[in-house]
Amino acid sequence: MAQRVSRAKQTVKASGIPLAVPEGADLTERLAEVRHVLYLVFNEGYTTTGGTDGAGLTAPELSAEAIRLTRMLHRLVPDDTETAGLLALMLLTDARRPARTGPSGEVVPLAEQERSRWDRRAIAEGVDLISRTLPRGRVGPYQLQAAIAAVHDEAETTDATDWPQILALYDMLEQFGPNPMVSLNRAVAVAMVHGPAAGLDLITALETDHRTARHHRLLATRAHFLELLGEHEAAAASYREAARRTTSAPERRHLGARAHRLESRV
Repeated sequence: MAQRVSRAKQTVKASGIPLAVPEGADLTERLAEVRHVLYLVFNEGYTTTGGTDGAGLTAPELSAEAIRLTRMLHRLVPDDTETAGLLALMLLTDARRPARTGPSGEVVPLAEQERSRWDRRAIAEGVDLISRTLPRGRVGPYQLQAAIAAVHDEAETTDATDWPQILALYDMLEQFGPNPMVSLNRAVAVAMVHGPAAGLDLITALETDHRTARHHRLLATRAHFLELLGEHEAAAASYREAARRTTSAPERRHLGARAHRLESRV
């Protein structure tokens, strides 16, 4: 990466083209690209895709750097609501990091996390930021995702989560275009509001999308719904398949453990 940056600098210097802040549509397009890269960096830090057994679930230094750079970007473009939404999303998501893993590095699902371990300062900052941004009228995907994260973070317990509000926000998020991961997350909200059978119906529909058909998150979600419906054998098989397909070692161990627990009941 250092070599690429060095070559890029030499290319710019040799071209004689002055560096300047883009304007208008060019600025909008470049901002969107920068936000997307920062979002990807944060996600890799929040759930690493490394497949080695020694790899942890998270890479905090990546997420911290993504948050630092997004803060910088927000200071440069304070009126850009999607940049504010992205920063709020990162803060509200990263606030749950301390509770995402157990003493041995094992994965702890959101519903089972000890919420007293969440970073309340980051939650307060994220909630304040998105609360000030949403009323400004230019709502985009990052803002909606931040609003969903805020609903999760403000709930004192899993049972107290306002799932109808989360479902309504996912309905709005889907209007920005087809996104299989958004649809998958919406299926979870549907299951929480209307029951696991309704969520399973949506999962079945997503299996026709080649982008998610055999994705480990879809398989794990299917397994969870089947488990809630009492179909333990089918749920265990789906957990096993999800474990085989994930590239994250901690997630693989977690999914395998879920399958083993259900298999012992069959």
